[in-house]
Formats: sequence, C-alpha cells, structure tokens
Amino acid sequence: MRKLGIIGGLSWIATRAYYELINRGIQKRSGPTASAPLFIESLEYSQLYALKDEEGWDRAAALLIESAQRLEQAGVGALIIAANSMHRVFDQVSDAVGIPILHIADAVGEDLVRAGQTDGVVLLGTRAVMTEGFFRQRIVAKGIDLLAPDPDDAEMVDSIIYKELMLGKVTRGAERALKTIITRKEQQGAHSVVLACAELDQVVTTNANVMPVFDTTASHCRAAVEWICADAV
Repeated sequence: MRKLGIIGGLSWIATRAYYELINRGIQKRSGPTASAPLFIESLEYSQLYALKDEEGWDRAAALLIESAQRLEQAGVGALIIAANSMHRVFDQVSDAVGIPILHIADAVGEDLVRAGQTDGVVLLGTRAVMTEGFFRQRIVAKGIDLLAPDPDDAEMVDSIIYKELMLGKVTRGAERALKTIITRKEQQGAHSVVLACAELDQVVTTNANVMPVFDTTASHCRAAVEWICADAV
C-alpha cells in the first residue's frame, strides 16, 4: 500500500473521522488486521479558525504549504487536506509540492455522478464553501447542477459549524435547524444534499432524511483508500 499524508487538526474532530473512515475502508479491502500507512500532521487550529479576510487566507495558505512540504519530505506519495473550507487555498498548496493532492470536491462529485444524482443538488457547509466558487466550481465541472445557496441558510449553517460543532458542542437546536433546511429544500425541488463539512454528520443522519445525503468526508476517504490501495497486490 502507498503512504498517504493528511493535513489535519482542522478541526481535530474532522481528523478523527478521517482516520477512522480511511482505516475502515482499508480493512474492508485488505482484511481485518490491515491498517492504513498514514502520516498525519495536526495543525494548531486557532490560527486557522473562522477566517474572514484575505490576510487570514494568505496566512492559512502559508501554514498549509509548510505542512504539505514537511509531509512530502517525510516520504508520502500523495496528500489530503482534511477540511472542506481549507480547499480555498488548494491551488497554492498544490503548486508548492511535487506530489498530488486529492481534492475533496472532486471526490464527492464523482460519488454524485456514480449515484446518478446530478440535478438539484444542495450544498451545505461553511459560508465560504456554500457561496464561493473554489468549491462549487469543482462540483459543477463534473456536470452537476448545484442549486443557488440561500444567504440565510449559509449564515445559519456557518454559525452552527463554527460556534458549536467545531467546539464539540452538539445540540437539538442544531439538529432541528439542519432538518428544517433539508426538508424545505426538498419541498422546493431539490433531489439530494451534500454535507461539505466533516462536523455536520453530528447533527445530520445521512441515511435518515427525505433526500439522499452525501458526506464529503466519506467521499474523500473513499478516494484516499483507492489511492492507497492502487498499487497493492
């Protein structure tokens, strides 16, 4: 199996999910005693939390580039960034290393196409993920029709993510808010939902909603497992 590097700590809750899902995927493919060959660098998240201006994003790019280069020097063959929002600086990080970085939006886009869910897709995540082109355009490039984001929904979901879920706080209010958004979108003609934040699965049950729900973390980990096992005999 090939060795994969993970830029984590964004948040540690998301990194934990990545570690578990990747290893479960490896076990499913290679047997119950198998585990994934991983190098994980867990960054100090307070420097990267809830970025709102270009200065902050430039700082994020610099920190992720340094992390990616350290992991490359450690001998990994590819990288993943274990956070949806941090893919805003994907191009800068990718240009700074000589190994591939698996993009999370490409992974979930492939899963949507595979499932035949290409029309009326709702994207839920942080404000940046829901409204900016860096994430949406990668999915649309797969031939997927993403519904326009509702500004009020973007503010509410962003607040729940940063003020609750990333701090380890899970409330019934957040569960009800996400369920209301998903139900309303279905009534408005949506056909499926993409959870573009690893922490959202704490308040949204992917297999118990009115529409199919795709979790970008699960898709990213699926792509990671496929890469790790690509040369396995």
